[in-house]
Amino acid sequence: MLRSFFIYLSKLRWLRDLILKLGFTRKASRRFVAGESAEEVIEVIRQLNGQNILATCDHLGEDVSTEADARDARDHYLQILDLIQKSGVKSHVSLKLTQFGLDVSGELCRELVSSVIEKAAQLGTFVRIDMEDSPHTERTLAVYRDMRKEYSNCGIVIQASLYRTADDIKGLVDDGIANVRLCKGAYQESSTIAFPHKADVDANMVKLMQYLITAPGAYLAMATHDEKMIDATKRWVAQYNLSKDSFEFQMLYGIRRDLQQQLAAEGYRMRVYVPYGTEWYPYYMRRLAERPANLWFVLSNFFKP
Repeated sequence: MLRSFFIYLSKLRWLRDLILKLGFTRKASRRFVAGESAEEVIEVIRQLNGQNILATCDHLGEDVSTEADARDARDHYLQILDLIQKSGVKSHVSLKLTQFGLDVSGELCRELVSSVIEKAAQLGTFVRIDMEDSPHTERTLAVYRDMRKEYSNCGIVIQASLYRTADDIKGLVDDGIANVRLCKGAYQESSTIAFPHKADVDANMVKLMQYLITAPGAYLAMATHDEKMIDATKRWVAQYNLSKDSFEFQMLYGIRRDLQQQLAAEGYRMRVYVPYGTEWYPYYMRRLAERPANLWFVLSNFFKP
């Protein structure tokens, strides 16, 4: 119930506007957000690289309602790609299609995303298309399929919580475009389309991991902080005598740093999702939804003079 409440709060624009005006909340957000500027995120990525950890950076923002805002998002991604190249840090980028105008115009979204992926290809790097809530699932997959007709340097995020996911992944594998970040899913979905119980989501994630990691031509980014999921992946890799760098683990910035460092030290390819920017409110609320205990930090600062 508490998780559902935070997901609900993440969608309230009036609350977002209020929270963004409160100084202490910016400090609280740094638990999960690298900073507000491109320079700040580059420095965080450089520190991660020093621990043999790769990164994917995300300029926070979603649900834009105007073409101008979508084009601004595109321009920022072109700039951060240049900055990644110039700084020499080891990172690619992740983006959300609603930030690129998916709800404004599918044609506009495709135009803008294509320009980012093309720029990344010129620089020899990669773009990950994030998955959003279920009303966007089919359209997100359609955009990804269109991008893969022309570009190979992009991948997609798939959520293990949805019933449809096994069929979606099989379709991507069959079409030779299964570069997948597999995650459990951070959105509150109806039991008519998603597994309502954690045990079922976990079982589905393990099954999908096993399929993806051995599927011809597929690449798996196993996105989890759950040690049971990590151990299951390690066992499957050992059983099939796969290389530790034939796939990668991914985690979120600010969560289980100890485990991130441990996996990197063990020789696994480890990548951290590093968000930044001023539009951090929805992302931060989803992190609270995943772990409500983090709310204590916000409340403790609220009552300080």
